[in-house]
Amino acid sequence: MARIKSFKAVRPRRDLAEKIAALPYDVYNREEAKVEIAKEPHSFLRIDRAETNFPDHVSTYDTAVYEKAKNLLEEMLTNGEFVSEEKECFYIYELIMEGRSQTGLVACASVDDYVNGVIKRHENTRTDKELDRINHIDRCNAQTGPIFLTYRKSERVKELINSKKLEDKLYGFTTDDGITHNIWKLDEEAAVNNIKEEFEQIPAVYIADGHHRAASAVKVGLKRREEQPEYTGKEEFNFFLSVLFPAEELLIMPYNRVVKDLNGHTEEEFLKKTAEYFKLEELGSKAYAPKEKGEYGMYLENKWYRLVIKNEYRKDDEPVAGLDVSLLQENLLENILGINDPRSDKRIDFVGGIRGLAELERRASEDMRVAFSLYPTGIKELMAVSDAGALMPPKSTWFEPKLRSGLFIHQI
Repeated sequence: MARIKSFKAVRPRRDLAEKIAALPYDVYNREEAKVEIAKEPHSFLRIDRAETNFPDHVSTYDTAVYEKAKNLLEEMLTNGEFVSEEKECFYIYELIMEGRSQTGLVACASVDDYVNGVIKRHENTRTDKELDRINHIDRCNAQTGPIFLTYRKSERVKELINSKKLEDKLYGFTTDDGITHNIWKLDEEAAVNNIKEEFEQIPAVYIADGHHRAASAVKVGLKRREEQPEYTGKEEFNFFLSVLFPAEELLIMPYNRVVKDLNGHTEEEFLKKTAEYFKLEELGSKAYAPKEKGEYGMYLENKWYRLVIKNEYRKDDEPVAGLDVSLLQENLLENILGINDPRSDKRIDFVGGIRGLAELERRASEDMRVAFSLYPTGIKELMAVSDAGALMPPKSTWFEPKLRSGLFIHQI
């Protein structure tokens, strides 16, 4: 059973919500974050990427960076840019992209649920990326970026959320990327308790996006338990900031691949080897996005190809090996291009589906040699992998739209 908790959020003053709200810290590199902050000085990136307040020679991971993040957060609270909720509550967070709506519940999830596997994950984390957010959370004494969780359909939860959406909004704005963000505060005691009880009937929730943030928040919580052996389990560090969305409302886009070279093969040799595993169809200049599982687009030397995995290489009954990303990795990226570990191989890069096929053409023409467009991993596939206790290959899913940071802060 999933345990969720209402909380006293720190959140932006109403007139500043749109200015403060920022895309997740890991969407940007350091230079890009600096550009965003120059455009909008109130952006929460000032805190999430506090290294932007220092000269470039200062490391992102310098102790002074985390201290600066803490000080900036305290300043924004002191001067009223952020306000502190007086009463524990939930929030309803609706995002609308190109007419499609998804609505989540902003709540705190349980560290124990993460440890015990009620909160299921499908991706490995890297220690260096974890350490950055551990230091950020620990120093700020707050979780600043929500974890994107999902759960199987619950009609009762949907009813409770939709009834709240008929009331006046707390925030409502549209960001420069065309995403509309609508937020309601849910603080009526009966409604709060009803939602908690409904989630207690849900056997598992799943991390859709934010594996590193989740792992970091949990590790800070466990660290504080060690520091406070008399803890009761009710302290705020036993919970982490999340937004929980019903699975049927989510959009997963493909996470495409670009590769720097053909591993010593000529174009003719590469195509011949590829044909051992895939049916090939040359399409010329017409960009190709796969229409179904087992299909791929490939862009090489200014030409697009349609690839279809041959039946003898399909693994439809295996939750991980049968994924399109796994079939491409095993049969082409590894067997032909020699990319054995996509996590560490510098010859491969990953392009979020939101960037479109034109970005694949650009990369393959400029700094890469060949590009692959994939059919998106399905939410049922994600859940099947998590339920099996298995892990997906890196960069298997790209969720849109992205949750904004800075709209809700959970102090621990």
